[in-house]
Amino acid sequence: MTLLDKWDDNTHWKSPQWLLIIGVLSLLTYAFGKVLLGDVAKPAELMLALSGLVAFCIWGKELRRNVLLLLGAVILVQLLSWGMGRLHHPEWTNASPSIDRLAKLFIFISIAWWLRGSTRNTLLIWSLATFGVLLATVINAPPGDGWIAGFSGERVGFGVRNQQHASMLFGVICIGLIIFAKRCVKPGRGQFIRMVTWLAALSMIIAGLAIGQTRAVWGGVFVALIVGLCSWCLYVLTRDGVRYLLKPLVVILLIVMAAATILYWSFGEVLHDRFEMEGQVIGQILHGDVSQVPYSSLGVRIHSWVAATQWIAERPWVGWGAEGRSLVMDETPWLPEWVAQEFGHLHNFFIEIWVGYGILGLLAITALACWIGYATWKAWRSGDMPGDMALFGTSFFAYWMIVNQMESYDSFWTGVYVHNLIVGGLITHYWKSCVINKD
Repeated sequence: MTLLDKWDDNTHWKSPQWLLIIGVLSLLTYAFGKVLLGDVAKPAELMLALSGLVAFCIWGKELRRNVLLLLGAVILVQLLSWGMGRLHHPEWTNASPSIDRLAKLFIFISIAWWLRGSTRNTLLIWSLATFGVLLATVINAPPGDGWIAGFSGERVGFGVRNQQHASMLFGVICIGLIIFAKRCVKPGRGQFIRMVTWLAALSMIIAGLAIGQTRAVWGGVFVALIVGLCSWCLYVLTRDGVRYLLKPLVVILLIVMAAATILYWSFGEVLHDRFEMEGQVIGQILHGDVSQVPYSSLGVRIHSWVAATQWIAERPWVGWGAEGRSLVMDETPWLPEWVAQEFGHLHNFFIEIWVGYGILGLLAITALACWIGYATWKAWRSGDMPGDMALFGTSFFAYWMIVNQMESYDSFWTGVYVHNLIVGGLITHYWKSCVINKD
């Protein structure tokens, strides 16, 4: 059996072998090389998207309807916003529509198709992506923006766009390593190597989170793990009862206390400084004194969101088009000029969607999120998605909702990369469930 046959083994949908080779190779290259190789991996990304979408549309049969309707709705909303913009404010609207802004969030269709409904393939792709990210932080980090500078107290981003984006990647990997820990350390062939690799990767990720100094990511990871723990506890309680829960909870509590102690001992001063930095801003916001908020990291966000509400109020249903976020920063008269020059976006994906595409855009994105959640639940309930993968999907959703409130990750290539890899891995199991149940 060849490697390609093994990849395609027990799949429930077929494609021509030549197209399968193109799709799988481009997927492997994209997962491993997107962060590590940058623009070099762009041809693989394009080939992945095209090959998977073509194959899905031709051979997807009963799988096509819902997701293609969602894709069509997203494209229609963007075309409608662009068309209305050409009529209302042509001087601020591009000559042609930019439908890729939201359509690129559907690359997961191709990823899910080439994963072939396989848990093994999905975990391999996620592992390759993890290795690629970690390797990139060592190889690609410019002088003064890598591990050495970070351990010296500097805030670093490892050359991945900026500090927030590197930290976001670390956060996703951290959640995954913790939730899939049992797979990594379970007895069996290669247990020692797996345990050492897992521990080294987790240590590297936690250190990266600390020196990345991104508070929204810290909060997102914390909430995601709490959501995951509560979901797991609820499942164990309903299935086995409370007595099966006490021992694991004690072990988890001891591990958390030990990890927190080590983390505070190693990075306590950094953590304290980052949390204290915006104390005054938070106090002014809680007292409703928004106009006097200084233009700090959080303050710039608050002022830009206030400005965005003024633009939203003018065109609440269809928004201002793909250029909406830039219009808020460039054309709001009371925002300082340096803010417009330094920041071209609103640091909040959902506000950017509302400004750009109005309530219709928000409804389209909400529909996509609800469908992904439903598909994950359905695949797990049918037994076609492992429990730890469903738990990871739940925790990731909580994390993604939080971090996208403070940075527009889904508007940049880093967020699109994470979104499509994770969602593709979840949806491939749902499609497998759909095909099996129909058969």
